[in-house]
Amino acid sequence: MDRKKFLKVLSSIPASGFATKLSDLKQITNSLPGTGLMPVLFLGHGSPMNALDDNPFVKGWKTATRFLSRPKAILCISAHWETDGTFVTAMKQPRTIHDFGGFPQNLFDVQYPAPGSPELAAEIVAMITKTSVGLDDTWGLDHGCWSLLKQCYPAADIPVIQLSLDYSRPAQYHYELAKELSSLRKKGVLIIGSGNLVHNLRLIAWEHIEEPEYGFDWALEADAKMKKLILAGDHQQLIDYKMLGKAFDLAIPTPEHYLPLLYVLALKEEQEQVTIFNDKAVMGSLTMTSLKIA
Repeated sequence: MDRKKFLKVLSSIPASGFATKLSDLKQITNSLPGTGLMPVLFLGHGSPMNALDDNPFVKGWKTATRFLSRPKAILCISAHWETDGTFVTAMKQPRTIHDFGGFPQNLFDVQYPAPGSPELAAEIVAMITKTSVGLDDTWGLDHGCWSLLKQCYPAADIPVIQLSLDYSRPAQYHYELAKELSSLRKKGVLIIGSGNLVHNLRLIAWEHIEEPEYGFDWALEADAKMKKLILAGDHQQLIDYKMLGKAFDLAIPTPEHYLPLLYVLALKEEQEQVTIFNDKAVMGSLTMTSLKIA
């Protein structure tokens, strides 16, 4: 069974024990007290081995979170949870998912035992009107989420939930859905998009493996254009990325690693600034480019 079919099977399993009446959900929408506006992060996550390494990319993640107010909860939109429909993890104790192969055993031994938040999950269900959001009790935290959080919040003592990517929907849909999450930023929720701006594993430059920061010309071209549009606030062209030419076709052969960027950009307030970091290519066909909005 391929990965998308597997995820579709998972998403079809009823989230037993989490059925909640709509009237009850509406009462939950004020469950988190108001705070200052939390920043939003897009983190280029790259290899799962970054969960164990102490490299410049990991240092960049840690720097981006070091001086933030302690989040009351974390909501992660990861490239590695694609579903038919939109779901949010709603279990009290999400499992650590090792959704990869071919890595050393010590990576499979890693656990990130952060608590979940059924209350926050129910609040998200209530606040999103663009679609029906399902409460999921089967997924957990995939490596697009925990590999970052293990480095940035190693104590695993902050509640973490994930929002899935509906693979049947276009980019515009994801951007508009993300805007409905904006009130969470005022309630102490740190929202993280986890993916990679350029992500084409089929074209990895194995012949340049000894050059860890090597990028193909098309990868660098697409990454540079993305950054230019991000800094200019031109979100519509980024939403319409399929119209931006051959470099973008190669950089985004499938959308799952790109869509988390759109969630983050949709949450930017007019007065906020974008800071770009970890601005490097790796293995020819990936970029670790990350950004912080605050």
